[in-house]
Amino acid sequence: MTDDTTAPAMPTDTPLRTLLVGAQMLFVAFGALVLVPLLTGLDPNVALFTAGVGTLVFHAVTGASVPVFLASSFAFIAPIQSSVESFGIPATLGGMLAAGLVYVLISQLVRLKGTAWLHRLLPPVVVGPVIMVIGLALAPVAVDMATGQTSETIGYGRAITLSMASLLVTLVLAVFGRGLIRLVPIMGGIVTGYALSMMMGVVDFTPVREASWLALPEFTAPTFHWAAVLFMIPVAIAPAVEHIGDMVAIGSVTRRHYLEKPGLHRTLLGDGLATCTAALFGGPPNTTYSEVTGAVTLTRAFNPRIMLVTAAIAIVLSFLGKLGAVLQTIPAPVMGAS
Repeated sequence: MTDDTTAPAMPTDTPLRTLLVGAQMLFVAFGALVLVPLLTGLDPNVALFTAGVGTLVFHAVTGASVPVFLASSFAFIAPIQSSVESFGIPATLGGMLAAGLVYVLISQLVRLKGTAWLHRLLPPVVVGPVIMVIGLALAPVAVDMATGQTSETIGYGRAITLSMASLLVTLVLAVFGRGLIRLVPIMGGIVTGYALSMMMGVVDFTPVREASWLALPEFTAPTFHWAAVLFMIPVAIAPAVEHIGDMVAIGSVTRRHYLEKPGLHRTLLGDGLATCTAALFGGPPNTTYSEVTGAVTLTRAFNPRIMLVTAAIAIVLSFLGKLGAVLQTIPAPVMGAS
């Protein structure tokens, strides 16, 4: 890794190429971005909006120097589901706002004390199992969705057919895909399962017909419930540490040391404020997307301005009412498998 004086020059992009590459980056992130709100009961249009706004906030804090896109964090899926059941969506959003403030607090500690204390407190041997446990906590929910237990209209046989087809395509793309195709396994699994669902006649398009083409996302204001706040705050620790790995990864691609410039304290602050902003509007917590980092690696599109275009496209799409309606017609077995 080199410093800014020896780093490779950013490619000069035409406006059209910047627009096309920005759209491509959103396509790579889209499957995971909308899956999180669909699994947690949040609004996918709001998630698109807060991903775009959160990315703009991040780049405002970091001086638009890091080519990353922020969107819905998978680490919060299980905690959000549990919190929504116990405290409701507004209180859960209050907890997520508090989680974003934890990022902000950590960023200031990093600014004052450096990162050594963070690595001593939470070494990889601790963070790794925590992230694994968060993922495994989703297993019972995913199984119920994949087997049709959460659907009143899809029986076990159809549910298994849909979920296994979606899962198979997801795994094949993840393991055997090449180039950009390998970066969109979730999208591939959802599209395959949805197409099969339409052929089986289990998709109800009534909400799509009734939805307006243009509509404001259904924003939800957070409320503060101490139990929800205390429940959500610990969840923020592992993703905050994972953030360091994301910055190192994108830095190794662009040959720039982002932990020094703009500095880890600024990238953590940007991530935290992006999550706070998302919670204020009713969206899931934001995080940097490794899928987009992979796309940056393949396309060599190192210009951070491209991510600003990606964010703008996400915001525009969030106002398409029919898009949100289509996303909410995706059958539960398809989402559970993906």
